[in-house]
Amino acid sequence: MWLIILGLVMAATALGAVYAIVCVGRFGIYKKISGGKNWLKHLFSFVTIVLVFTVLVFTMSSVNAVIVFLDTIVFFLIFGLIMRIIKRASGKDLAVYWQGWLTIAASVVYHIIGYYLCFNIWQTDYSLVTDKQANLRIALFADSHLGTTFDGEGFAEQMKRIEEQSPDIVLIAGDFVDDSSNRDDLIRACEALGKMNVKYGVWYCYGNHDEGYFNSRDFTAEELEAALTENGIHVLADECELVDNSFYVVGRKNGGDNDRKDMAELLEGADTSKYIIVMDHIPNDYDEEAASAADLVVSGHTHGGQLFPITYVGEWFDINDATYGYERRNDTDFVVTSGISDWEIYFKTATKSEYVIIDVSQKK
Repeated sequence: MWLIILGLVMAATALGAVYAIVCVGRFGIYKKISGGKNWLKHLFSFVTIVLVFTVLVFTMSSVNAVIVFLDTIVFFLIFGLIMRIIKRASGKDLAVYWQGWLTIAASVVYHIIGYYLCFNIWQTDYSLVTDKQANLRIALFADSHLGTTFDGEGFAEQMKRIEEQSPDIVLIAGDFVDDSSNRDDLIRACEALGKMNVKYGVWYCYGNHDEGYFNSRDFTAEELEAALTENGIHVLADECELVDNSFYVVGRKNGGDNDRKDMAELLEGADTSKYIIVMDHIPNDYDEEAASAADLVVSGHTHGGQLFPITYVGEWFDINDATYGYERRNDTDFVVTSGISDWEIYFKTATKSEYVIIDVSQKK
């Protein structure tokens, strides 16, 4: 499915490039310097687009350059349609190239807001009640993708913020690192986690990026797990552990692993009268989890929908059961976080970066 989406993006980029050349060429300066020759006007327009794209690649990345390019084309389309309607209604040609100038203004504002929402981190709070005996303050984050919006030191600062909320337990729902992370940031981040003063410690499950795709980083999946465990972080991969004889923490393998256990296997032998928390990076197994004895399932992966207007593409294509926020199915609570950081892309225009505080108390 993602290959189909990638193909559509590539096709849109190619078609958009042609449209962008035409739109940019309509600015007055290109008409003047081309002497009225269309082929020269389009050449100057093409060169301008290439130069701007190259600057974006070197100042951000190729992925971010493509994102900005596609967003700008969408604005050209929107304002082109609006100006066409205005022209038809008025019966007059517009003296100013409003389509172009409004596109530039909207694109700049849109991406500044998206950058701000991505690089700044908010706290999101949920209060849950249960019939079981439980009184917990849970801190949750996912998708730190070390090295994208903060390095190891920046990560450590965010852990101080979380610790100030006095959580009883910290849950990391996957994608702690990715292929662009480096060993120094990994070590510093794990040290920060290990120094947190948390009653029941820090617990982690794997995400789809954690073990790496391309073997391009300077540490292995085994070294990642070693760095975590050496700092006292509990690593769970299809495991269920009883904590303080009062509640369970379950960490599922990444949803892409063919050998991962189902919920019945994971909870076999567990005392289901106790509160059960499940970490599952990808929120795409809600039916099975809701049918189990799980009380709370926490996930990440979706980045909260990331970019408007494709916010719910995962749900539209039946890839994910949810995109962001809280949902209750049967007697199970589900929380999906938008992530404390991001993979590669520097913009969040449909959500914001966050960590989550979940207060669980027994129903009175």
